[in-house]
This record gives sequence, C-alpha cells and structure tokens, in this order.
Amino acid sequence: MKSHRCHVFATRLHTPAVKHLSFIINDLCSFLIKIPTGTRVADTPVSNIEDNFVRVQQTLANAVSCAGVGLHSGQPVTLTLKPAPPNTGIVFVNRNGKDGASLAASIEHLVPTELCTAISGNGFQVKTIEHVLAALAGLDIDNVYVEIDAGEAPVMDGSAAHFVRLIRSAGITPQNRRQPYLKITRPLEVVNGDRLVRIEPSTTTKITYSIHYNHPLIQTQTYVYEHSAHAFEREIADARTFGFLQEVEALWARGLGQGGNLDNTIVLSQDGILNESGLRFANEFVRHKILDLIGDFSLLGVPFIGHLIADRSGHAIHTRLVQQILSHPDCWVLLDGDETVAASKPRSAKTAPRPTSLVALQAS
Repeated sequence: MKSHRCHVFATRLHTPAVKHLSFIINDLCSFLIKIPTGTRVADTPVSNIEDNFVRVQQTLANAVSCAGVGLHSGQPVTLTLKPAPPNTGIVFVNRNGKDGASLAASIEHLVPTELCTAISGNGFQVKTIEHVLAALAGLDIDNVYVEIDAGEAPVMDGSAAHFVRLIRSAGITPQNRRQPYLKITRPLEVVNGDRLVRIEPSTTTKITYSIHYNHPLIQTQTYVYEHSAHAFEREIADARTFGFLQEVEALWARGLGQGGNLDNTIVLSQDGILNESGLRFANEFVRHKILDLIGDFSLLGVPFIGHLIADRSGHAIHTRLVQQILSHPDCWVLLDGDETVAASKPRSAKTAPRPTSLVALQAS
C-alpha cells in the first residue's frame, strides 16, 4: 500500500557537532542561498540556544524477539533486539546465514527503494526498517543489535506499537556515556515539486507534518509533535501504514505489498476504509507519516534538536535532508554532554567529507 517508512548520521570533521532542531517557515526564502540540488540553507546563523538536552546513552536490559512477515516480500521473518555497548548505535545483524554480517543503520548505507527505507552493505540488505527504527528512536534507545533472518523487517500491525511493547518488555538500561545531540543552528530544506521537508533551529525536538489527499477521510491533515518517549508512545507509535485499494493490483504486479492485509494496513476504498475495526485516531494518516519521518531521521545516528517541517514528503526526501545536513556542517553543532563543539569552517557540498557513521565519529 502507499506506505511510507524508514534510516545513522555521520561525518568525519576535525570538530564534530550534534543536537537541537527548530523551524521557521515563512518569509525566510529571501535569506536563503539556493543550492543546485534543491536544498536551501540560510546564511544567517541562529546562536545562543540554551542546551537543556543532557542524558546518558541507553540500551536494552534483555534480548527480545518477535516474528511476522515482510510487508512487501510477504516472507516470514524473525527479528531480535539485543543490548549493545555504548557508542555502538543501531546495528543490523544478518542471521540468514552463517556469516553474521553486520550493518549500521546509517545514511551512508541507504539504498534506493520503493515505498520503504532500506540499507545495504557487507553483502547484506534489509528493507522496511523505518518502523523498528522509529520505535527505538521514539523511546530514546541509542545502542542495539537488531538480528534479522530475512531481507525485510516484519510489518507486525503496520505501526511501531509492537516494537514499543517489545522494548518495554526487555527493559531499558542507562549506560555510562553521555548521549550527543545534533543541534540545528541554520535552516536547511529540500524541495521536490510540491514536496518539502525543512529543518530549523529550535530549543526542542519538534515535528510539524502536513499531508493532502483527495479522500474524504484524509483531505488535509496537519499534526504537531513535540518529542518525548511518553509522547511518542501515546501519540505516534500506534499509527498504522495506509494504502489505497485501487493501487493494490499495481503494487502486486511490481512485487510490492505481498504481505499487506487488513491486519497490518489501513486500506482506503473510494469513500471509506475496509478495516472493520476503524481508525485508531481520526488523523491516524498524518501521525503515521510522522512515525516514518522519525524512523528515517534516525539514520542521522544521533538525536537532533530542531524543528522539522514536512509537507507532502516521503522517505526519499526525508533521507535527502539527512544527507544534506551532513553535507552542511556549518548548519549544526554537536552537543556532547557538557561540551559543545562547533562545526568546522563552512564547506560546500562539493568539498564536504563523505558521510561516515556517527558512531565512528563519537568514538574518535
């Protein structure tokens, strides 16, 4: 179904930076420098934002597993979440063979896919990872091994709710390292036609998302989300993926949506939905888009402080903004506990270093 999903930030700079997000949308265009890729960055920095985000890294207390099917492959899959040491990040481990290849959930491993987020490397690819990544990011889990025995994460009920329950059942353990944050200091955006995703300086982690569909149950929906683990669990985690009945056969013909059904997808007919249980929220559609954005943005590799504004966006444009953030170190600073490290001199997109795992940056 017309679903949308999920994403580690990284960059080897002489001086790192990470924490805080915020947005300002109108009347800033006149202050923006156009970048040929469709990205625009303001030339006037925002400074003196108070650092109120200090916490230690977190992992799981115990290993936990779940089993299901892949949304697009329809194949059975077992996924296990295991505790990981500080500065590990989120790492997928291939259990569909003897090699046990591992792959960091990092933007550098992103590969193009349809209707989901996927990473590939070390002879190992895994798709539709956005919901499990969203659950981990939503509950502020920083270090986890995600063992998986197939090439796609299980869809479960189409939301992040099952993964949240799994994490809660495992228990959350604090670790003896401070968690860095990426703080946005200048606005940055990516535009593709009528699709936009923008990040602006802020003193909180906030998302404003708008969608527009010509369907009586959707029309225009806007939701404002202010991040906390409690808010994620209460407002976002239960929102399911959705798709349109008239598109199902076309998806099947392309080998997509093979595991989709009314137990894991909201299916919209011409004037309603086919799911007898109804909607979990009147605006469940836009809430799910926020879930996908949280999962996609976790490919930064660290939490951010700032305001994300999205309009008609999707996985491809979400991850493009993650890449642009890494290419513009003059637009953020890395906050690491008591230490704030400014980014190095502004670099152009051509001279910016190739993104690498932020986990490596933290350890360096």
